[in-house]
Amino acid sequence: MLFVPGDRPERFAKAAASGAHEVVLDLEDAVGPASKDHAREAVSAWLAQGHRAMVRINAADTAWYEHDLKMLQSMPQAGVMLPKADEASLARTLKVLPGRRVIALLETVHGYMGLPALAGVAGLERIAFGSVDFAVESGIADEGDGMTAVRTQIVLASCYAGLAPPIDGVSVELTDEQGMRADALRSRQLGFGGKLCIHPRQVAVVNAAWQPTPDEQAWAQRVLAASEASGGAATSVDGKMIDKPVVERARRIVDECKLIDNS
Repeated sequence: MLFVPGDRPERFAKAAASGAHEVVLDLEDAVGPASKDHAREAVSAWLAQGHRAMVRINAADTAWYEHDLKMLQSMPQAGVMLPKADEASLARTLKVLPGRRVIALLETVHGYMGLPALAGVAGLERIAFGSVDFAVESGIADEGDGMTAVRTQIVLASCYAGLAPPIDGVSVELTDEQGMRADALRSRQLGFGGKLCIHPRQVAVVNAAWQPTPDEQAWAQRVLAASEASGGAATSVDGKMIDKPVVERARRIVDECKLIDNS
């Protein structure tokens, strides 16, 4: 998911062509107070042309929140990313925009402590982790394994609530591709379904990190073939036992490849 400042409409088309699976037109952090109205008008004009995107609105405790909701009421094709989300603000947003795709951006300790309730709000599509803001407020360094416990809880709460896999926070690496890739691979290993990006050059690296490797694809095909040959009974591949959970993992890898091929 690639953020683009809402007050920079000349960048919208470039972001849409970046290869990102989702573009997030940002009305919040990327836009200064004096430019909020201009950004809202620019986003509204672009969406009115039939384009699709997520829109990160301003937080519920700001003066701009209600104006953002009002604009989006007339843009049914736009999804919504709610910053500083908690159960109450998420429920309010979904009440005003029923049936809309909504992503809750978890970036406060308050939101984290209410994570099960947040994940359980009816109509929520998934959670995204605002790791930079969370690190500042919590004092937990977002380096190495510092935030692993927090990330694990977000993944587990999402899974338990039946949500789509959560989206991990941005990588601060903009030029170090190895660093970006390592960061993205850690997110994937923890169970996240993607990452937030703040620059187009991050998109290809992140996409590649979620693409199954040739070895993983070959393993998945061997597992599915062995399962079919055994009639669904437990069997073995490469000297290891293969049962239903392993077959499901292999099937998920094959499905991921199909999604990437069709994207």
